[in-house]
Amino acid sequence: MATFGDIGVAAGINILFAVAFLVAFAILRLQPINDRVYFPKWYLKGLRSSPTHTGSFVSKFVNLDWRSYVRFLNWVPDALRMPEPELIDHAGLDSAVYLRIYLLGICRLKIFVPVALLSWAILVPVNWTNNTLEKSLATDKVQYSDIDKLSISNVPYGSLRFWTHIVMAYAFTFWTCYTLRKEYATIATMRLHFLASERRRPDQFTVLVRNVPPDPDESVSELVEHFFLVNHPDHYLTHQVVINANKLAKLVKEKKGKQNWLDYYQIKYSRNQSQRPVTKTGFLGLWGETVDAIGYQTAEIERLSKEIAEERERMKTDPKCIMPAAFVSFRTRWGAAVCAQTQQSRNPTFWLTEWASEPRDVYWDNLAIPYVSLSIRRLVIAVAFFFLTFFFMIPVTIVQSLANIEGIEKRAPFLKPIIEIPFIKSVIQGFLPGIALKIFLIVLPTILMMLAKFEGFLSISSLERRAAMRYYIFNFVNVFLVSVIAGTAFQQLDSFLHQSANDRIPKTIGVAIPMKATFFITYVMVDGWAGVAGEILRLKPLIFFHLKNFFLVKTEKDREEAMDPGSIGFNTGEPQIQLYFLLGLVYAVVTPVFIPFILVFFALAYVVFRHQIINVYNQEYESAAAFWPDVHGRIISALVFSQLILMGLMSTKGAAQSTPFLIALPVLTIWFHTFCKGRYESAFVKYPLQEAMMKDTLERAREPNLNLKSYLQYAYIHPVFKNDDENEDDDDINAKLEESVLVPTKRHSKRSTPLPSKVSGASSPSLPNAVSENLKS
Repeated sequence: MATFGDIGVAAGINILFAVAFLVAFAILRLQPINDRVYFPKWYLKGLRSSPTHTGSFVSKFVNLDWRSYVRFLNWVPDALRMPEPELIDHAGLDSAVYLRIYLLGICRLKIFVPVALLSWAILVPVNWTNNTLEKSLATDKVQYSDIDKLSISNVPYGSLRFWTHIVMAYAFTFWTCYTLRKEYATIATMRLHFLASERRRPDQFTVLVRNVPPDPDESVSELVEHFFLVNHPDHYLTHQVVINANKLAKLVKEKKGKQNWLDYYQIKYSRNQSQRPVTKTGFLGLWGETVDAIGYQTAEIERLSKEIAEERERMKTDPKCIMPAAFVSFRTRWGAAVCAQTQQSRNPTFWLTEWASEPRDVYWDNLAIPYVSLSIRRLVIAVAFFFLTFFFMIPVTIVQSLANIEGIEKRAPFLKPIIEIPFIKSVIQGFLPGIALKIFLIVLPTILMMLAKFEGFLSISSLERRAAMRYYIFNFVNVFLVSVIAGTAFQQLDSFLHQSANDRIPKTIGVAIPMKATFFITYVMVDGWAGVAGEILRLKPLIFFHLKNFFLVKTEKDREEAMDPGSIGFNTGEPQIQLYFLLGLVYAVVTPVFIPFILVFFALAYVVFRHQIINVYNQEYESAAAFWPDVHGRIISALVFSQLILMGLMSTKGAAQSTPFLIALPVLTIWFHTFCKGRYESAFVKYPLQEAMMKDTLERAREPNLNLKSYLQYAYIHPVFKNDDENEDDDDINAKLEESVLVPTKRHSKRSTPLPSKVSGASSPSLPNAVSENLKS
């Protein structure tokens, strides 16, 4: 069992790592050569340029001003100084609300500060002033440490002191719900204000239409245009059909990779012209025939250019490249809101409309997935996720075996002389389990993101939200439940083998579950202290930037790509926060000693990620905090689970008479969640028509001559048509793609449209004169 000494050693190691990371960052950020690594957001915004050099050659790479090193911790107040409205304008509402999740755990009298004060002032003395565990060690051979004397396990069986824990459970629940309601209301108001004050964006006027019904006489483009001219005659403006350009995009990406290798070999040859660089034709140049690298990459680029040209020609003539979906844009936000939030036809499976994500947020690869296959894909992924979660229990169980010195000594007695050395024993019990579990979880976010992409979600934000949800479930099952169950089995193995299953084992479990707080303390210190401090150092981006800058960068555009920091990673950061909320709520009543470790994480992470959001991360999309209902729901589920855990513990501790009082807690919590869902959630899934009309009216008054069509016409073309280096411009490409698949209409029913469409697709330059005159009037 981990003791105070073991936890102290683990804390010392993690604090040492955290301080080392923070000091290294504070020094590295001052060096001119690293400026683009630690302040890339300002460069991408055009508000920062490379440091000027007026001194020696060394000053280009190293900061020689000793006074700047005296102020090396200035980044902390700088990160906290920017007010929230300015932060929203600088980084977006998503980033600001993400930071508020950390604040929800710590300051401003949010959840865990009052919980920590109450639990340490009331529960810790109640738990400490008992000797239950000492008696259990003598009679039942239950293993424990001094830390466990601070937990509910040290309260005698059937003691009246359990009423203190019940009262505290009510107090913590009411305080958590009160805080969550205030935060939900605040963020809902922030979202509506953000949407009302936000600058014009294409997604405000655009909906995504899917499952367009097939028609033998008309193309998808004609069908979409005719349908919306008939059903939305006063508001329809233009549309862009969805084109399956995935193969073309793959070829363009491959060509770009080959071009990077060619640049590398050319720069290498220019530095040493005495020898031509060579490479192998196999995977990553590791095997195969040895050839001239420059000639080989040049030939590969020529081959890919030819394939790209052939694919572009095929797309212009193959109707199968046009998917039964389109981005439809309207003249007003009001028209788009009505279309996105209503059923379009009597058959609810056709003409499915939803708000279009902003162009940066669209995940273009999944737009080509047929709508009918989505249900099958999601069933397959649900099964795959179940087996992934199930088989991951094996390494988690192995990790739990590391947390039990006694179990290791019994099964490997030859290791006893080594592991009984005090420092090694403290490292094994206080540090090794947390770091081992962290290592096992490294590849998990990538796997979960791949699963979400296979499911067919259409936006990056929805992909990250789905991956975050699964990551949280995975953490809940494997990091929490399996750790508790497996850890209990390992720690109390002797009791499990020699006690009656009907009588003594439930009591043993009731004692042992709170004892797992020591394992989670070590995990929080590794993942939440040293891990967060390592985040700000950005060691991997630092190394990759300098490698790219040395081997590949030839232009300013190359340098921008090399320093691209990416987004904050909601799919990994948010589940981590939610796991700590779960642990904090579960152990607030059971083992209050755990709460200060959670508070340190929230405080450190808030400062670090505030700095990163201000200076580093460049959020690739803006969802206006659409993820908040998921965050709220997961905190509520953690709260309900903590109440159920307390009920189970009370039943094993001879306090079953308290069960009726505890049953009310989950009932009240679920009712509270239902109230918040009905009161605030609509602000995150719907757009009020009143707000849309108000914004439209203001825009018409301020910009009466706005040419909205030219603004929206090509907002939703596939990025491959924006970024490729072919000779044809974007307009010609899309016009040819659309014209090539037009079929002259034979349907007499289309004569009911105000005027026949002469040109379909995104280029449709002429709306019916009758509609135009109606709008002008």
